[in-house]
Parts: sequence; structure tokens; C-alpha cells
Amino acid sequence: MQKARITINREFKKGSVDDRIYGSFVEHMGRVVYSGIYEPDHPLADEDGFRKDVLEAVRNAGITTIRYPGGNFVSCYNWEDGIGPKEERPRRPELAWKAVETNEFGTDEFMKWCEKAGVSPMLAVNLGTGSIREALHYLEYCNFKEGTTYSEKRKRNGREEPYRVRTWCLGNEMDGEWQLGHKGASEYGRLVRETAKAMKILDPGVELVSCGSSLNTMATFPEWEAQSLDETYEYVDYISLHQYFDGHEKPVESFLAQADEMSDYIRTVTSVCDYIKAKKRSSRQLSISFDEWGVWTRASKETVRECDERPWQKAMPISEMVYSFQDALLFGGMLLAILKHADRVKIACQSLLTNVSAMIMTEKGGGVWLQPIYYPFADTAAYGHGNVMDCRVTSDSVYYEKKEIPLLDTAAVENGDEMVVFMINRSPSEEMEVSLDLQGYEAVAVLEHRVLASDDPEAVNSPGHQPVRPEQKDDAAIKDGKVAVVLDRLSWNVLRIKVK
Repeated sequence: MQKARITINREFKKGSVDDRIYGSFVEHMGRVVYSGIYEPDHPLADEDGFRKDVLEAVRNAGITTIRYPGGNFVSCYNWEDGIGPKEERPRRPELAWKAVETNEFGTDEFMKWCEKAGVSPMLAVNLGTGSIREALHYLEYCNFKEGTTYSEKRKRNGREEPYRVRTWCLGNEMDGEWQLGHKGASEYGRLVRETAKAMKILDPGVELVSCGSSLNTMATFPEWEAQSLDETYEYVDYISLHQYFDGHEKPVESFLAQADEMSDYIRTVTSVCDYIKAKKRSSRQLSISFDEWGVWTRASKETVRECDERPWQKAMPISEMVYSFQDALLFGGMLLAILKHADRVKIACQSLLTNVSAMIMTEKGGGVWLQPIYYPFADTAAYGHGNVMDCRVTSDSVYYEKKEIPLLDTAAVENGDEMVVFMINRSPSEEMEVSLDLQGYEAVAVLEHRVLASDDPEAVNSPGHQPVRPEQKDDAAIKDGKVAVVLDRLSWNVLRIKVK
């Protein structure tokens, strides 16, 4: 059995958790919207066509924020197509995913769905094929009270009070050549600067997110951040990051250690932000919105192939990945990377909510089932609130391609009289005995040890069959003022400790 030690000192805190890191993402892609969250003829549809079983799963996951409507979709989307009487809305060829968009679900439906789900909306404006004027009209429709063309249009469409949307994304993945309206960093930065100036005149209370890199492997990373921020730093509040990982051909330990690359990615972008801050002699500190992240177990070219095989359908199933238990551990590690950088990462959106690289899967006309990745998210959203602690960890490591891979990944959060320690044992062969030294605290009782484990790293869930799900263990104990616990091989763990 391996041994590991975690030291947590009461005086050393990294930052406080912004609950918006427990966000997700809804894009008009495949079956995310149609037969995902919206299916009017479903037996469990409510009066607005929203699937009540999906709403329940969203609430149970603890999701706080939803980014909408894209994603690649937004770069060729006219938001006005999705408002007004449904029978009058246009059907459009949707270029990002080669689909037909009926527009029966649009902004007003999304905002109503958010209210029922108990989540905050995060809207994106089209800065690909769109313009500053379109962004202003969208903001006016959503946030202006009354007496103008678009505020009165909102009222005629059934919403008297403004939505008061706080957070707005200024385009999507504009560093990527695949993006409709792709721009260079300085060109994009100038457009964002002028869009942000106008939007904050119309509504000074909005928070704005400019595009950072789409992946840490982009050839333009991190120069994209430096060049675009040189134009936008004084006008926006966040810079976005996106990241997906795959790689089942790698050894399990290396596959899971990709979460450490995510931490490096965050640190690099934070450094670029602080460099531009110093360059401009600014007093503002920019935060990070990690508003797309997840595990991508098939190559993006397969998504394109699916779109090409049967183009111009409505809500054709694409990229409906079935996640394994191993994927859930990488997903949990990515979530811990976000948590460990809570001092700078203030918004994060798991991608996507339903059916496409999703936590929640639906059968058209049928039931809902939960992927293994659902459970680390729900655990962290339930218990990961308060102050993130600066953990010092000693554990065994392995080496792969000259990189050291620690076999214990962990993050800890102090919330009142409770210390919550999240741990992943990355070893595929050995259990791990962990000793927690809580300096400056008295460990009073172990409240809970939740474990997600499986004998088969490739185990999956499916409709009516959910073998990968958490269980409770009672193997943690307080000995000589320290907390001792044994972690199963390849396991996700949540240890809740009452302290004073």
C-alpha cells in the first residue's frame, strides 16, 4: 500500500470560491437543446416544453450558471431569430454544425428555463459575423427597462421586467481558424474594446469576458492573450480559457495527469494578465472565466464527419460520448485544478450539459441517465464552498515521457466548521493510506467519506444500468490528532471533517 501525507495549515488560504465555477454550457449543437433540455411532446415536458427530469438532474448537480447560446454556434447566430411568436421565427441553415435551426428555442425560452432550473444566465454575443450594433441591441433587449425599441419588444414578447443579465461573453474562440469570422489577436482586441465601451455605456453593471485561447496547444498561445489584452485590458473583466483532454492510448496515470496541464495553463494565462497589468500601470486585476472545459474522448474530426454524413437535419445526434470511469477521474482532476486556482478563476462552465460531451444524457421520448462524470461535479458543487486551502502534499510518483506524475491529486476547502478534502488516487494498482495533518485545527469528527470507484477503468453507465456511482465508506478515523483514510486504487474521494 502506498502512503501519502497532506498538510493543511489554518493560516494559509489560497482564495475564496466563487460559486459560478460550478457552471455548465448549453449550445445549439446536436441534441443539447432539442430533446435535451427542450422536448415539448415528451411525457415529462412542462407547460413550456422543458423536460422536468432534466431540470431535476440539473438542480441535483448543483449547477449555478449556464453559458448560452454558444460556442461555435454563436458566430453565425442572429439572436433576433429566436424571439417573438414561434410560428413566425425563421428556419436557418446553421453553419457551425451543418444543421437546420428552427429557432423555436431562443433567448426568452432560455431565460425562463434558467429561472426554473435555479441557475444564472451567461450570454454570448456574436462577434464573428455579428457587430457592435447587434451586441447593443441584444443587451438592450435583455437589460433595458422600457421605452426603447428592443425593451418594448421584450415586453410585447411577454417579459415585462428586464432580465438583468450580469455576464456577457464577447464572441467565442476567435483565435481558431474554424470559427466563422475568425480574427487575429489585435484585430479581435480592437473590436472587443469598442464593443465593451459601448455595452458599458448602455449598462455599466455588466461584466464582460474576452476570448483567450481555445486550447493550450494553440500555436498562438499565449501570444494571443498578450496581444488581445493589450487592447482590451481596461475594458473587460475576464479572459476566457477553453480546454478539452482525450488520450485513452496513454497509461492511466498519464491520462489523469493531464489535469496538471490545466493548472499550468491557468498559471501561464494569469502571468500574461499580470504582465499586461504591469505594462499598463493598471490597478485592475483580471480574472479568468474557464467557460468551456471537459473530456473529449473522440477527435474533433469525427464530429465534423458526423455533420458531413447527414447535413442539414434538425438536432442530429453528434458527439454523444459515453464516458468511462477513467474519464470521470480526469474530469474530477480538471475540476480540482479550477478549484485550486479559485483566487483567479471565478467562472467555469463544464461543456456540455446534455447529450454532447455531457454529464446528463437523455433518450428522445424516454428517460434520463447520468454519466460517471456527473458525480465528481455534483460532489464538488455540493461541498466545495468557502476558502480554498494551500495544501502541501507528499506522495509517490511515476514518470512518463520524462514527466513526474504525483499519484495523489487533492484540493481542500474550509467552510465554517467543516474541512472538505477532495482526493484522487491515480494509481491503477495500489490503495493509498493518506494522513491529514490539520495544523491550527482540532479534528472533531469524520462526517462522511464518499467514494467513486470501479474495478474496471472503462466501466460506463447506460440507460437503466448505473454501475458507476458513489458509495459511502466508514474507513476514515482520527488518530493522535490526525485524520487517516485509505483510498481505493483509481478512486475519487470526498472526505468531510468537522473541525474547530
